[in-house]
Amino acid sequence: MTVDDSGSGTGAHPAPDGEPARGDEAGPGEAGSEEPAPDRPGSGEAGTPEGGPDEAGAEEDPLALRLEGLILGAERRYTPFQAARSAGVSMELASRFWRAMGFADIGQAKALTEADVLALRRLAGLVEAGLLSEAMAVQVARSTGQTTARLAEWQIDSFLEDLTEPPEPGMTRTEVTYPLVELLLPELEEFLVYVWRRQLAAATGRVIQATDDEEMVDRRLAVGFADLVGFTRLTRRMEEEELGELVEAFETTAADLVAANGGRLIKTLGDEVLYAADDAGVAAETALRLIETMANDETMPELRVGIAFGTVTTRMGDVFGTTVNLASRLTSIAPKDAVLVDQAFAEELIRSGEAPASEAEAAEAAATAEKEGEEPPVYRFALQPMWQRPVRGLGVVEPWLLTRRPTEAQDTV
Repeated sequence: MTVDDSGSGTGAHPAPDGEPARGDEAGPGEAGSEEPAPDRPGSGEAGTPEGGPDEAGAEEDPLALRLEGLILGAERRYTPFQAARSAGVSMELASRFWRAMGFADIGQAKALTEADVLALRRLAGLVEAGLLSEAMAVQVARSTGQTTARLAEWQIDSFLEDLTEPPEPGMTRTEVTYPLVELLLPELEEFLVYVWRRQLAAATGRVIQATDDEEMVDRRLAVGFADLVGFTRLTRRMEEEELGELVEAFETTAADLVAANGGRLIKTLGDEVLYAADDAGVAAETALRLIETMANDETMPELRVGIAFGTVTTRMGDVFGTTVNLASRLTSIAPKDAVLVDQAFAEELIRSGEAPASEAEAAEAAATAEKEGEEPPVYRFALQPMWQRPVRGLGVVEPWLLTRRPTEAQDTV
């Protein structure tokens, strides 16, 4: 939401309605002008926040405008300059928020609504009140925009593909879109707010359990990558629709298993998923269930998983750091339908009593318990040290092969 690169409006001071901008403010069309003249390109009604104004002056699709009005719940009233002025923020800050949300520059098209002004006021108000820094407010806009953009794309693609069977012969998808969106919009909005509140409550609960302030940002987590084997070859052999169905089935299965076992899905990358867990046992159980589930599906390729445990930096819902890189490298060297973990993860499983240090130790503990008339320790997982090997960018590592203990495998199959 900007004028153009030659008149940025940096350092602008909002002026009262009907008065020209003061001194150092560059106007929307050129320095010193309040608004572009009516006959300049981009100053009319054409143009949308998503794709930028139609500078050639071509009229927009009437149905697209009706749909926009239905979804936004308001009509176009403001140019970016007018919206920034009404919200009491500079054009520079308004443009930063707009771009952070993922929208293209729209020149000076009259394409913004009262809701856009209110959103600017709210973000700017949080900064003014000292609740957020300006940089953090931009991050809020960016993270929200990126997350909801993907959600919106998926929803529209799915709904228009699956839910727009014409009620009468001869009706087009375009003709069905408006009543479909009209019916779905209020329900989806309510559900979105519900899920967001649930996720916010869960995330807040995890953060307040941190032992100190530093751990709130840099936390010790188990990070796992699950990767489909031979996916590149599959892309050359399969039709696009068939490949899309395979990826969707993989991502859906992985997401369900990660959530069901208490982990958190960080992101999906087509043939790969990244997940995290606070507890090493949760991460291990998730990895093995992923392997077992995919192995029982003849339509799925083999899977390999790598897990590392250590300090992780979290930003905008993603995770970064050496631990994440190590988990990725372990995945790349893991055998088919197998799970490799790093030394720190193996030690965490041993420390928590989820796995014995060795089979000899497990046998000794069982014999001691039997002699004393006690129940032997029950281990869920087994760890087998593998050969040390150099890993690109991380030096020499000693991976461990993670499997189920025989009794656990029999109980769960």
